[in-house]
Amino acid sequence: MSRTTARWAWALAVGMLLLLPPATYAQTPDQRNAPEVRKLTFKGVAHVDQHDLAKSISTQASKCRSLILLPFCLFSHSPTFEEKHYFNEDEFRRDVLRIRLYYWKRGWRDTQVDTAVTDAGRNKVAVTFTVHENEPTTIRRIAITYDSTLLSNKTRNRLTLLHAKDPIDLVVLDSMRLMFQNALWDKGYGDAVVDTAVTVDTAAHLADVQLTLTPNRRTTVGTITITGLKKVSEATVRHSITFQKGDLYRLSDVLGSQRNLYESNLFRLATIDVPVQYDSVKDVNIDVTEAPLHEAQLGPGLNNVDFLQFQAHYTDYNLFGGGRRLDVDGTVGNLFARSLQGRGFFRDVAHDVGDTTMLDAYLQPTYTASIDFKQPSFLRASNSFGLGGFTHRNINPGVFIDKGYGGDVTLTHDIAVRAPISLNYRFEINRVDASDVYFCVDFGVCDALTIGTLRSHQSLSPLTLTGFVDRSDVPFEPTKGYVARLDLETASSFTASDYRYNRAFLDAAAYTHNARTGWVYSAHLRVGLVKALSSGTDNGVLHPRKRFYAGGANSVRGYGENQLGPRILTIDDSTLVANATSIGGGTCAATLDAIKFCNPNSPNLRARDFLPQPLGGTSLLEGSVELRFPLPLGPNLRHFLGAVFVDGGVVGSGPISGLASLGNIVHGTGAITPGIGVRYVSPVGPIRVDIGYNPARTEELGVVTAVLDNTGHRRIVSIPTPRNYSPGHTLLDHLALHFSIGEAY
Repeated sequence: MSRTTARWAWALAVGMLLLLPPATYAQTPDQRNAPEVRKLTFKGVAHVDQHDLAKSISTQASKCRSLILLPFCLFSHSPTFEEKHYFNEDEFRRDVLRIRLYYWKRGWRDTQVDTAVTDAGRNKVAVTFTVHENEPTTIRRIAITYDSTLLSNKTRNRLTLLHAKDPIDLVVLDSMRLMFQNALWDKGYGDAVVDTAVTVDTAAHLADVQLTLTPNRRTTVGTITITGLKKVSEATVRHSITFQKGDLYRLSDVLGSQRNLYESNLFRLATIDVPVQYDSVKDVNIDVTEAPLHEAQLGPGLNNVDFLQFQAHYTDYNLFGGGRRLDVDGTVGNLFARSLQGRGFFRDVAHDVGDTTMLDAYLQPTYTASIDFKQPSFLRASNSFGLGGFTHRNINPGVFIDKGYGGDVTLTHDIAVRAPISLNYRFEINRVDASDVYFCVDFGVCDALTIGTLRSHQSLSPLTLTGFVDRSDVPFEPTKGYVARLDLETASSFTASDYRYNRAFLDAAAYTHNARTGWVYSAHLRVGLVKALSSGTDNGVLHPRKRFYAGGANSVRGYGENQLGPRILTIDDSTLVANATSIGGGTCAATLDAIKFCNPNSPNLRARDFLPQPLGGTSLLEGSVELRFPLPLGPNLRHFLGAVFVDGGVVGSGPISGLASLGNIVHGTGAITPGIGVRYVSPVGPIRVDIGYNPARTEELGVVTAVLDNTGHRRIVSIPTPRNYSPGHTLLDHLALHFSIGEAY
């Protein structure tokens, strides 16, 4: 390691230490005399969550304060790095009762606990709880009495968490009682009562469970009182909530209204409270604490590529009142490029461009700008309306100039909580001025027709209908429920689009879990179809952005990003000429006429000499299954989870022109790749490392290279002979490593 790298590593370590919460090192008199608990062990725990059980008792073992400090904890037990815990004999005795009570509530009513405290060093002990779970008390029968006109059999079965032969888990029973009560509340019965009765035959270890659902009278909303307002009008709050006086008093309306108030960004705190009222009319109190209504940021920047740049952002969360939101963003860069380029550490643009006739274009300022307006409660509380505009000019000297502008309009309707449907129209004019090499290597487009289309001013203006539903329990790492999204998109002369196509895409995932083991089972499905329409000026060319790709951290993990599907190989002409043998009786040379005689299968050429470029497909069928589970790594590493998965996908390139051609979906380029992974549960979501295994069979792929033409420009040339391509033969060649934040789906 170099000195510079070492200094940066040390500075990073010190910085992380400074970010840690301050530790309290003072010990009470009892702790000074008590031994430190160095190890805590549970034995015999088979039917409950051991980590949850450990949290329910007082006795804890000393542990590292943070994963970041773990390397230091391996060499030092200083309280600077470790959170110290000491043995308390009175609490230790009570912990035996706590463990028995924990088991009793979960159906194991005859559990016995043995203990052992052993020496672990100077004034240190190791504590062991040996649990004898014995026979559980199981449910013999469960009866639910309810009005079948209020709840369907399907709803009853979904809410019934306990069944015959299950242990009589009182924690689950209480959750089940609350779920039935909330289901009645959502029907408008806010005073519904669910009584539970449990009769236990101690000798037979059997229990009978009775739930009685009493809906009482239907409840309606009475007077709505709003407090805490200063700058925001009361009308804005009333437009944000989904109920009004006289409506049924329902749980979904209360939760949806509270969500709307928070998502408006107008309030730091928003509570909806209904005082205890023995009346069918419920008065509702809404108390809010306002947040700042304006946000503005302006900052300069300086680097050797973009020279001097400025970035600005402004948000008005209550434009003209009513919770209307306005966002304005802008960035200007490449300032003073003419005077700074080539000086000091700044980029020498003239050298990168080479062609002096194009130099001026690459020295002009770059910019991005966007403005977005959102109108909540458009016509009604469940609707919102959005309008936006954007423009940009981006450059990479000597490579491309990308210019475009456009706008979009969106109408969204909330069918239910976390179930919006949106209609969006986006108009975009775009032109990319670049060499053939850029389009092929960086854009994945290597055919002359598509390159010519992308170089001209063309409009990409689709009309999209999107439906989304989220019934998962946790946003970043779901354990149960499902999520689904459907996009239906069309672009034609009717939408003023030069690129013309019809496109459909479905993305869905489902989750379930075992509460006792902590295992989470998940499945993922993606299906896509796109058909180019040949009536436009694009001549049936599909824009690369609208094609389908597979492979990557959130797709088929045995492949790199977008590497599953139709591909083409690119190779530098100098490498090809220097190492390839001649075929067809000609001479292999770096000219437009002679390069076709180079043999890409020459034994002198290695797999790493070629760069695979994804071309995208017209159809996609992709599926995954995954199991996530806790890793038995001890208390210091309890936030780590393991995972095993199998991903599979097919990207088709054949035309989709009707029901008869749907078989092309499964006849494309596909693979099935298993893998393993590790997740670290952090405050920002799971930090994920996955390793997928790629079967890496040999493929016959086309080869292109770039050579100079008579005008001095590099042109893409296709080699007539395809390459029998395989990424390698060792185990490492078959593995794909992915690092990301958030679950794969």
